[in-house]
Amino acid sequence: MALVPAVTDIQQLKSHPAIARLLSWNEGAVEGVKFDRDEMTIYVAREAIREACALLRNDATCPFNYLSDVTCVDWYPSEPRFEVIYQLLSIPNKERVRLKVRLSGDNPALDSVTSVWVGANYFEREVFDLFGVRFNGHPYLRRILMPENWEGHPLRKDYPVEGYR
Repeated sequence: MALVPAVTDIQQLKSHPAIARLLSWNEGAVEGVKFDRDEMTIYVAREAIREACALLRNDATCPFNYLSDVTCVDWYPSEPRFEVIYQLLSIPNKERVRLKVRLSGDNPALDSVTSVWVGANYFEREVFDLFGVRFNGHPYLRRILMPENWEGHPLRKDYPVEGYR
């Protein structure tokens, strides 16, 4: 069975409830979209992520009321270096959407979504600990897996294989 090519044209996908809601709120907040293998990905501007999450959580037609994961990808040596990924689920509609925020390696920081979903607390701490991405406004941003005196962030691609010596 042949794979259907990914759809990246926002005009073709603007009828999707999450994209429609974000576009009606702020067209500049949506930097791109991708629908591939029945999965929707929306690229959101760094400065709009908290508001975008709150809008999608509170949307009456398709509430994405559950944050199932926050993770990160390091694309070193490419720029923007990092992608922070939010996996959202609409329990009533049984639908998923993925939000991605691209961050430069010079300033890997964005707003925390703990004010939208309290459960983001530990996810954001894990991303901070392992990748060094800072979450502005996080209530308790400190290491969660590595010791407090650990040097560096072990899931960055430029981290030495045997650690710093």
